[in-house]
Amino acid sequence: MVRKGIAAHGVPQRLLSDNGAALNPSRRGVLGQLVAYLRSLGVEPITGKPYKPTTQGKNERFHQTLFRYLDKQPIAATLAELQTQVDMFDQIYNQERPHQGLPGRVTPQAAWDATPVASPPRPVEPHRPLPTREDEIRVRKVGENGVVEFRKIRFGAGRAFAGQRVCVMDSGASVMIFDLHGTLIIEHPWPAAGTRYVSNGRRRGPSSTALRLSPMS
Repeated sequence: MVRKGIAAHGVPQRLLSDNGAALNPSRRGVLGQLVAYLRSLGVEPITGKPYKPTTQGKNERFHQTLFRYLDKQPIAATLAELQTQVDMFDQIYNQERPHQGLPGRVTPQAAWDATPVASPPRPVEPHRPLPTREDEIRVRKVGENGVVEFRKIRFGAGRAFAGQRVCVMDSGASVMIFDLHGTLIIEHPWPAAGTRYVSNGRRRGPSSTALRLSPMS
């Protein structure tokens, strides 16, 4: 279905889904086929927050309108007849029905045609194959020095995460470190062969705002 949509309308910048295992199982420690396919095209897969269905509210509202339309149609005897009804709804919804939320109550198709099309994202060209289900993600504990080891390479996550357990994922072109809630902490491009340590890019030592006390005389 996603391939058909991309073939018809082009490659999007992002794709929003819920956290269902069939769409984006990343929070469960697995890189699904859909996410791997999207990343290979340069598309950023994003999800709503867990237990926050309002993020996908517009799509759910669209389904409600579709179901109401189908309830008023003769019961389809075959899938082909049902598809014909859905196609007719799609034409009415996008090309004939004025949209009360759009300026001038134009149709969605007219608003789409009047909007410049965003450039497609640049495809990812990983220097290694996309990860398999078995080796793509691991749960690791961040050391006291803010470093986590993955594939015999030490990646800097930051001392703020020392002692915490994190998910380290091989996304193909980079190594991504998430907390256990699914929030991205840091992303490192895969280093050159032979590299054993990748810094998080932050300077060590006290910050410039730290107050240094002198000994009392």
